[in-house]
Amino acid sequence: MKKFTCLTGVAASLPMSNIDTDMIIPKQFLRTIKRTGLGKNLFDELRYDGNGAEKADFILNQEPYRNASILVAGENFGCGSSREHAPWALLDFGISCIISVSFADIFYNNCFKNGILPIVLDSETIQDIFSCLKDSNNCNITVDLELQTIAYNNNQTTFEIDSFRKECLLNGLDDIDLTLKLEQNISTYESNQNHTMPWVKTILGGRI
Repeated sequence: MKKFTCLTGVAASLPMSNIDTDMIIPKQFLRTIKRTGLGKNLFDELRYDGNGAEKADFILNQEPYRNASILVAGENFGCGSSREHAPWALLDFGISCIISVSFADIFYNNCFKNGILPIVLDSETIQDIFSCLKDSNNCNITVDLELQTIAYNNNQTTFEIDSFRKECLLNGLDDIDLTLKLEQNISTYESNQNHTMPWVKTILGGRI
């Protein structure tokens, strides 16, 4: 998993509440287990018309937001089904940080597992950021995970984050990486078990 330390990038404003995972990546695109290639279908029904042509009024079809790496959205972002394809699609598009008033729990957890930083801010601060983003000249935001700060249009605010999740993002550690850090302990345990309980290996047909 790619490390998340400090990000300066274009922020796209999506001031909608209850954006669910089907809106983020519609169900017809869930037939793959690959984490790549989903970005082109991110917000598919909002980005394209029935003929597959871009809708000019959607934020991610406009410059400079085609290259957005930060998304600022309304409350309850990521509600609906628990599909992990949602953070995959966001990350494949290039978005690695989402700022919102609140997130659905499963989506929030899935973000951390895939290297996306979800940030919760109070509604007043979110509205202030929305106001700044109305001017495309103010669309760059800097998110510093180490300092837990967000800088925008000569303003700065702080955010809270669980310390364990913070360390995982800073070091690029997903669940597999965390398990591999304990590889020596696991090997020692298995070796000891073979000596103290050899009958287990016999019962399992030598599979351990």
